[in-house]
Amino acid sequence: MKAITYKGYAAAVAFEPEDGVFAGRLLGINDVVGFHAESVAELQTAFHEAVDDYITTCAKAGKSPEKPYSGQIMVRVAPEVHAGAALAAQLAGKSLAKWTEEKLKAAAEAEAGTAVAF
Repeated sequence: MKAITYKGYAAAVAFEPEDGVFAGRLLGINDVVGFHAESVAELQTAFHEAVDDYITTCAKAGKSPEKPYSGQIMVRVAPEVHAGAALAAQLAGKSLAKWTEEKLKAAAEAEAGTAVAF
């Protein structure tokens, strides 16, 4: 499954055969924001409207819209993996954080099928 993105928000979409519609939901936030469309052509518009409506509704309610991710992650790995990654980063002339970011970006693009903007 591929994610679609707009204004920093991502959504997963599935076809609902019993209703004959495509249904989607924003990923990475606790608020529930969904959308649906009857055709692929309408899907992007419905997604964009859902994101825009979410941002507008939050502003009217005096609430900050949730951001999908903060940019900070805590990952626990085996010590030998940590050592190998640190060595690879040093050999590449990069900090472990920068090296890890580049590797995660490449993996995310390969798996999610979408470019990750920086």
